[in-house]
Amino acid sequence: MTRRAVVLVSGGMDSAVVLAIARSQGFACHALSVAYGQRHVAELAAAERVCAQLGAVEHKTVTVDLRSIGGSALTADIAVPEQGGSGIPVTYVPARNTIMLSVALGWAEVLGAGDIYCGVNAVDYSGYPDCRPEFLAAFERLANLATKAGVEGRGLRMQAPLIHLSKADIVREGLRLGVDFAATVSCYQADAAGRACGRCDACRLRAQGFAAAGAADPTRYR
Repeated sequence: MTRRAVVLVSGGMDSAVVLAIARSQGFACHALSVAYGQRHVAELAAAERVCAQLGAVEHKTVTVDLRSIGGSALTADIAVPEQGGSGIPVTYVPARNTIMLSVALGWAEVLGAGDIYCGVNAVDYSGYPDCRPEFLAAFERLANLATKAGVEGRGLRMQAPLIHLSKADIVREGLRLGVDFAATVSCYQADAAGRACGRCDACRLRAQGFAAAGAADPTRYR
């Protein structure tokens, strides 16, 4: 019997690698992207490319309007910082990963999928509280308390295969699995064509990852 998994795919490099990993582990991957009112839609176009290239069974985009509540440089008229600071950065989107995983959880129940994959990372993660192992463990407990599947004993597992990897390790794993990083968009303020600014925290971490891995950086910059 084919095992099904729901894989959150943002269009960035990390989620592309996660999709490749889930496929390599034998899962039929149902890819989920969320249009949450983010600053640009280039990453959603990138998600479509990635899902097509990496053989997702299907790709669904769900709309959740987080711009209506704002509170982040990615969902409100707040400038994206171009150098890191202390504390949780203004690019943190309140409750984003909780909401995205909740949507993925609902779809997993409908599909009868026992695994939900996401690209959270606790090494190069910009200080976001919802990218920590503690968060994933707590969400898995919630998932198994709050769902029919969990109550009936079928169980749901949160899979975060990149959680302890550096960006360089993620690059190496992606290259090993044939990920086309040129198809991905990581920049917080990419233009309509998906070209990166080269200055924000996401761009900095991405560039450092390719450099540390000794791999060519295929990112298109403005």
